[in-house]
Amino acid sequence: MLGDLNGKTAVVLGASAEGGTGFAIARALARAGAKVTIAARSANKLEALAAGIGARWRACDAGDAQQIAEMVRFAAGDSGLDIAVNAAALPVIGSIADLDFAEVEQATRVNYYGMLHFMRETAARMNDNGSIVLISSYSAVQPIHPHFAYACAKAATDCLVRYAALEYGPRGIRVNSVQPGPIKSDLARDLFAIPGVEDIFAREVPLGRIGLPDDYANAVLWLASGAFVTGLNLPVNGGNQLTRMPRADELPMGESSYEGDYD
Repeated sequence: MLGDLNGKTAVVLGASAEGGTGFAIARALARAGAKVTIAARSANKLEALAAGIGARWRACDAGDAQQIAEMVRFAAGDSGLDIAVNAAALPVIGSIADLDFAEVEQATRVNYYGMLHFMRETAARMNDNGSIVLISSYSAVQPIHPHFAYACAKAATDCLVRYAALEYGPRGIRVNSVQPGPIKSDLARDLFAIPGVEDIFAREVPLGRIGLPDDYANAVLWLASGAFVTGLNLPVNGGNQLTRMPRADELPMGESSYEGDYD
């Protein structure tokens, strides 16, 4: 039954804030009956967040292969994993001409290599017929200047999903990504607090509003609880894929207004 995760073991990386997408996903999985482990680089809030949903927690840098491996071993324990979600993201802002290459490497380390390490480690400890979901970004499909380093890493992650779906399909493991559009999450709070900005983004969304963390949690819950879907890069953006994103010159602060995490 969709939404019934009793007896399932889940891990969510990138669940560091109560108003964030990762935590909303972890909460939805826990409410559906899963035994959840949450992880994030910032350990100071994790214990309280975990206690609030009856989860376990582990500090983990989403771009560090060794920490990811140790965290996954902890989350899997002796029973293995049934659900693995990586919602970690590092927004890196800058143009192709001006961005320091070290920043490009940093964006790639978290937004692609970290996803690859997470995929390998969780799949190795996943029970048959499990589900892996990576949180991508619609910027991988629809350019949002000046997000090229972030978006290109997310595009690589979406490609990884398709290859992984083929590789792990014989075990019944479903691998998908979710592509959020503009989202009113903890990391984007300052952006959408600027008068008029939320309305500018919402005008490009056929359903009339920008996304909320629970919108993405609901999509992940569907993918995690038995949907006959794999290898999908799923836009979850209220229909924003049918229109466009606002241009920087349409926003009050120009390009600087994009400094935030849109997923």
